Amino acid sequence: MQIKVNGVALVASPSEFRVTILDLDDADSSVRTADGTLNRDRITVKRQVEIGWNALTLIQISQILKAMKDVFFDFTFPDPMEGAYITRRMYIGDRPVPMAFERNGVIWYKDLKYTLTER
Repeated sequence: MQIKVNGVALVASPSEFRVTILDLDDADSSVRTADGTLNRDRITVKRQVEIGWNALTLIQISQILKAMKDVFFDFTFPDPMEGAYITRRMYIGDRPVPMAFERNGVIWYKDLKYTLTER
């Protein structure tokens, strides 16, 4: 899987990858009537991507964090609805960094997981 941020491939392929297709409705005009019927006004469809890695070296995790440091960035990924790679403008919230350990002089991080949301 060739995931890219701002046109640059990430240094490590994810071990977890899930795309959620989000319907965003107009809060004012999407309402239920007295008999329970939904009147829905969908304004757009967005993507949310949950991505994770089992183990990353210090250099790899640094590259991923730096790639996603801007408020918004272009994210290229395989989209199940389109059946092809697409690029969307995304943002990321908090970026927790899991506990690290050292093995044979190399620092490793395990279970890095983030959620990216289309702008």
